[in-house]
Amino acid sequence: MLYWLLLIIFAGFISILFFQPHWILAIIELLIPGVVYFAKIHDNLIALTIDDSPHSDTTQILLNILRENQVKATFFIISNQVFANEAIIQTMVTDGHELGNHMTEDKPSIKLSPEEFATDLLEAHSVISRFDKIHWFRPASGWYNSEMLKTAKKNGYRTALGSVFPYDTLIESSWFAVNYILFNIRPGSIIVLHDGNSRGQRTVKTLIKILPILKNRGYKFVTLSELFTKDNSISGQFF
Repeated sequence: MLYWLLLIIFAGFISILFFQPHWILAIIELLIPGVVYFAKIHDNLIALTIDDSPHSDTTQILLNILRENQVKATFFIISNQVFANEAIIQTMVTDGHELGNHMTEDKPSIKLSPEEFATDLLEAHSVISRFDKIHWFRPASGWYNSEMLKTAKKNGYRTALGSVFPYDTLIESSWFAVNYILFNIRPGSIIVLHDGNSRGQRTVKTLIKILPILKNRGYKFVTLSELFTKDNSISGQFF
């Protein structure tokens, strides 16, 4: 009896982990307000977000694929990677993509003290905002606490994670990412993928597969800001 109970609990945990049901994310939003995981809309609008840009080896390839498919995305920028790739950032803006703040380097933001976090957030902002207005923050590694959210909000940011994350930082399979995204996508979803080196190469393969399929299903890709202008549940609270 205990064996079957543990098996059911384990199966439920795996189901939540891999299928990220919206009701679980909605509960998290209620318990820890200040982070958005998806938009509460019925229109077939979805947001593609790409973390850890820019990279000289993969970002331009991603931009080319997005341009070919007439898709807009939100790129979460690591500011220390901007200086050798300023032309790529400018291309993002010229092509109509949105820029977000992903701190100065790729290390867990939650490990920073409140003072260190505020300094790092503003340092990244000073670099990224030279290219465009920045409205969105995503903590590096995805972990956050209430102090981080307060600091981000005080500095004019909304914090976004996502509802369709195929664990591409852990599972080195484009096939898995493609099928995970296609299975879990729904109106208002925020997809999270990663740029750079092998992760970026997998994202290239993933986008080549999913973009035409999702467009054929009737989905339209928009930036995060465009997605949340359609979300009446936060009307009057946005920017």
